[in-house]
Amino acid sequence: MKAILSPGAGGALIDSDVPEPGPGPRDLLVEIRAVGVNPLDLKLHGRAETEPRVLGWDAAGIVRAVGAEVILFVPGDRVMYAGSATRPGCHSALHLVDERLAGRMPASFGFPQAAGFPAAGLTAWEMLFERFRLPRQGDAGTLLVIGGAGGVGSMAIQLARALTRARVIATASREASREWCLGLGAHEVIDHSGDMVAQLKAIGLRRIPAIFCTTGSDQHWKAMLALAAPMGAIGLIDDGAPLDARALRPKGLSLHYEAMFARAIFALPDMAVQHHALNEIAGLAEEGRIRGIATEILRPLGAASLQQALASVATSRTLGKVVVEV
Repeated sequence: MKAILSPGAGGALIDSDVPEPGPGPRDLLVEIRAVGVNPLDLKLHGRAETEPRVLGWDAAGIVRAVGAEVILFVPGDRVMYAGSATRPGCHSALHLVDERLAGRMPASFGFPQAAGFPAAGLTAWEMLFERFRLPRQGDAGTLLVIGGAGGVGSMAIQLARALTRARVIATASREASREWCLGLGAHEVIDHSGDMVAQLKAIGLRRIPAIFCTTGSDQHWKAMLALAAPMGAIGLIDDGAPLDARALRPKGLSLHYEAMFARAIFALPDMAVQHHALNEIAGLAEEGRIRGIATEILRPLGAASLQQALASVATSRTLGKVVVEV
């Protein structure tokens, strides 16, 4: 079957043929129709490898075969998922994923928009509702999303607005990204390239109970410490410079790192949490309570289009997600 290989160390992607995989007991064999491209792909593409590997952990497609113990899906189902970073990626014609990590596609969405949901949606979901424990449909106070126009930030804004009564403040440094965040439902948008403390003070906010920083954690660390409410929470997802966790102590702050692949990597017994979360995201999309975040859709799925997608992601200036459709 066709697959796109990364040689690592930033080398050019390679169109290749690899053996067709066979499903294990809980696996779905999925015919890939679209893939989302993420900073993780860029990071792994730049890493030195002993041999070429298939990247990609954001997919939408059609179930073609199932393992002997599969109970959640049948052949013909349309699914979306991020899968596991410990298995071969989805930049291929066919791909295997544990059924507990997959969710149904929104019935009203095409494959490209569905492929933009899984990794960003699950990362945002787990931070908001598992790490921060924001109350569903309850008073969630104020949520600050630093880097609101990226994939994870875009989903965090929408999920917080759809499922909580939080006041959502996003950050953006360009007019286009500011308008994007407002369009997703942010109540206000401030500029993270400026003095965030002063900007929030100007709109009547001095203490933020939950701060979700999706990028530049080391750059924004001092501002987050200043803004965080006593006993508040700071959530991070990026690999910035080392941070001094002792600075959390005076306010009794909690620090949360979100690792969306942890459940799959460690085969945790609650892996199906991601199945249910993706199904709920699909329902929200069908109800019009959240919208697709794929803003750049390239075709067809191959080395050239994926190379272009990686270049877009590398600029750190994309709105939402970059997707490649078969």
